[in-house]
Parts: sequence; C-alpha cells; structure tokens
Amino acid sequence: MSQHNVTIEVAGRRLKIACPQGQESALLQAANELNSRLETDKSNVKVIKTAEQAMLMASLNLANDYLEQQQAFKAEKQQLESKIDLLQQTIEQAVHRQEKQA
Repeated sequence: MSQHNVTIEVAGRRLKIACPQGQESALLQAANELNSRLETDKSNVKVIKTAEQAMLMASLNLANDYLEQQQAFKAEKQQLESKIDLLQQTIEQAVHRQEKQA
C-alpha cells in the first residue's frame, strides 16, 4: 500500500504525516477528534495549561476511552459467545431428540 504525506492541523500546529492511501479521511477525523477534545479540555479546566499539558491530558482521556471501549467489546463478545453456545446446545438437544424419535 503506497503512502503519501497528508497535512493536518492539531492544536494550531500544521503537521505533515505519512498516511497510507485510502486512510486520509480517518487521519483527518482523528485530528478533528483530538482538536475537539483539546478545546473541551481547555473550556473545562480553570488553570491555563501549556500546549504540552493539554496534549497529555487529551492523550490520557483518549487512552482511557479506548480502554473502556475494549472492556465493553470484550464483555459483549463474551455475551455473544454465551448466546451462541446456548443456541448450539439447544440445536444439539433438538437433533438428539429427533434421532431418538426416528
């Protein structure tokens, strides 16, 4: 997959980033999300932070959100696997009953 440079703006800074072909919109969305979180953090915090502190706080918040989503995904996956196991057992029992009746 070929890569090319995409220019994004984060925290008022222009950055050129190597991006795989076809992933440009995802990169732009990520930059927009980070900028949005930086603005939200800035309005929620009374103490003036440096750009570095703001980036660290946004990074920590994003990492926390990511971990929460991972945990939610694992829990949902376990629920679905349990449902699949129950369905499989039900089908096996029905087939077993049918075999006994035949």
